[in-house]
Amino acid sequence: MTLEDIKAAVDAGQTVHWANTGYVVHRDRLGQYLITYLPNGSSIGLTDQGGQRLNGEEAEFFIARSEDGAENPGSQSRPDGRGRGAAPGGAVALPLGGQP
Repeated sequence: MTLEDIKAAVDAGQTVHWANTGYVVHRDRLGQYLITYLPNGSSIGLTDQGGQRLNGEEAEFFIARSEDGAENPGSQSRPDGRGRGAAPGGAVALPLGGQP
């Protein structure tokens, strides 16, 4: 997915993952796009400080499908099957809107 595709999907309310379903892309209250690792809440910006280069490869971002969404979080790798690893213990995805 391109940077524009990712932002559009997030803004449309779709769940976008990076590398595996343990990582979710979201927009915070300040309008920043972040990648958050759900098991521990660690976040990194979606892009470099200039806002132009993704922190990850385009091919590593994907939109959640129903079978790899909330029913089975942390278990789905990237669509090409080469995930960087699953979230330990299949951690449950929580809404990010209420986090600081």
